[in-house]
Amino acid sequence: MTSFDLIGVGNPIMDLLAHVDDAFLAAHVTGAKGGMVLVDDADIAALVRRVGGHIARQTGGSAANTTLGAARLGVRTTYLGKIGTDVTGDQYYASFVAAGCDGSRFKRAAVPNGQCFSLVTPDGQRTLRTHLGAAMTLEPAEITAADFRGSRHAHIEGYLLFNPALANAVVRAARAAGCTVSIDLASFEVVNAARDWIFAQLREGLDVVFANEDEAGALFQRKDDYADFARELAAFGGVAAVKMGAEGAWIARGRELHRIAPVRAERVVDTTGAGDAWAAGFLYGYLRGAPLPAAGAIGSLLGSETVQHLGAAIPDAHWPRIRAAAAKLTAG
Repeated sequence: MTSFDLIGVGNPIMDLLAHVDDAFLAAHVTGAKGGMVLVDDADIAALVRRVGGHIARQTGGSAANTTLGAARLGVRTTYLGKIGTDVTGDQYYASFVAAGCDGSRFKRAAVPNGQCFSLVTPDGQRTLRTHLGAAMTLEPAEITAADFRGSRHAHIEGYLLFNPALANAVVRAARAAGCTVSIDLASFEVVNAARDWIFAQLREGLDVVFANEDEAGALFQRKDDYADFARELAAFGGVAAVKMGAEGAWIARGRELHRIAPVRAERVVDTTGAGDAWAAGFLYGYLRGAPLPAAGAIGSLLGSETVQHLGAAIPDAHWPRIRAAAAKLTAG
């Protein structure tokens, strides 16, 4: 018998969020708009000074966002990652547990907690600068099958792939504990750095792969119809979900291919965490045995709701409506 339906694995990062314009990005941020670049703590501090105005703080990290979203839908969840022993680390832990997730699998490091600065432009796009902090100190030798014991499904964020030895340890331990496994490819930078690792894992067998259009294109190194990307990923034997933002998604498994319609947002405030929320909704349906179109529809529901708020967290007042809609979609 499992204690948890879902264990998320990734970097427990505190999100800092601020609205900026494109001129600010051009003047103060190097690299592609919409991308994620690893920086150090001093770089984060410098950006905070340059932004000046209001900066929001929320519990974040890709797999953590997915795990928290699934928990709010009623999935039994836990999370594996390393947090700091500073005030930020304590706040992260408290927020996570308050959201209904088990906190017993967290590991601690005597260094500051990781942070991610999300610079949100008027079009709702977010450009990320991340300092991993304590999360970066998680070592492969610390990961064992015991971390996954009692969990049914492990959801792994792509940002772990920047450390292939750690990613290998996580996947091996999850499989040894009997977990099914999903991976969200996270960003085109991750894919560019880890294409060989991703293909090796696809050949070994992944149960679910999440990618957006940029990530799928980077993986296969071509432009193509997104349905073709979904079919090609699913040909490895698992479920493939290719997310297209406001245009919905394609989901494939074996000979199945489903076009998932988007849920139109009344307004777009911030796209931070939208893909993570989509994965949360999908996994809620998938782990309950819902048909793939229903699981995808729940993903679209959560993704649409997330972009209407600053940051990855959906405010408490909206969850009763979302849970009712998700339950109805799952029941068919």
